Amino acid sequence: MDLQYLRKLLKLVNETNVDEIEIEEGGTRIRVTRARAAAASQHVMYAPMPEAHPAHAHITAPATTEAPAPAAAADDTKTFTVTSPIVGTFYRAPAPDAESYVQVGQTIAAGSTVCIIEAMKIMNEIESDRGGKVIRILAENGQPVEYNQPLFVLEIA
Repeated sequence: MDLQYLRKLLKLVNETNVDEIEIEEGGTRIRVTRARAAAASQHVMYAPMPEAHPAHAHITAPATTEAPAPAAAADDTKTFTVTSPIVGTFYRAPAPDAESYVQVGQTIAAGSTVCIIEAMKIMNEIESDRGGKVIRILAENGQPVEYNQPLFVLEIA
């Protein structure tokens, strides 16, 4: 890896409005992204091609918002929305032939794994901050999700 080349890439990202650049050359992939708001540094990742088997990581979903109760349910039922803590691809099960982590109607405990979000070839297990009954699944299996996108709605007592 040519360090001068890497420095030029970092300088290019710093001096422009480009948020991300990815280059693949000679069996090596380099991705430089500009972090906004939360952190003010660049992140550089590179790996020889092809990539190894995806790793698993545990991520707890961030503090989420209370979702409004549906209009049809006028009782005092409260709901809780589990949102995506990262950008990636949403999967309801740990493997294509495995059962989903949760189903509509299922009651789960706080800390239960509800799905996987794949980001940069890493499988991140997403856990719910709160327990309750799953009343809606808002994301589609195998589809991309955004940061803070609602994934599940739980009914809490």
